[in-house]
Amino acid sequence: MKVENIIKGKRPEMFETPGVDYLVHMVMVLTQELNVANDQLDTLKRVLVEKEVLGVDELEQFMPDQEALEQRETRRQTMLDTLFAVAYQEAAEIERKDSKQKFHQTIKDIASE
Repeated sequence: MKVENIIKGKRPEMFETPGVDYLVHMVMVLTQELNVANDQLDTLKRVLVEKEVLGVDELEQFMPDQEALEQRETRRQTMLDTLFAVAYQEAAEIERKDSKQKFHQTIKDIASE
């Protein structure tokens, strides 16, 4: 994830146990990504079968070329960046020595503008 995409200020925590917030975020991101992919795949299969462009067996037997494999890997890396965004955020906060006080001060500064 690019440094300029990281939000400044301490991220609020919903759970007391360390790491649970990360896991909840990751599960939510994965669930969202999986649902979108499943909807798109379902639509594609239905359209292809309905128009008799491909049979169901042909979809299962498809072998992607090198360009397709590279595009898929780029998409996977983008998804992983999204999945681990909270961990990247935490690492950036530690590096900048952010604190809850700094977060609240930022909120106050914004509110007073």
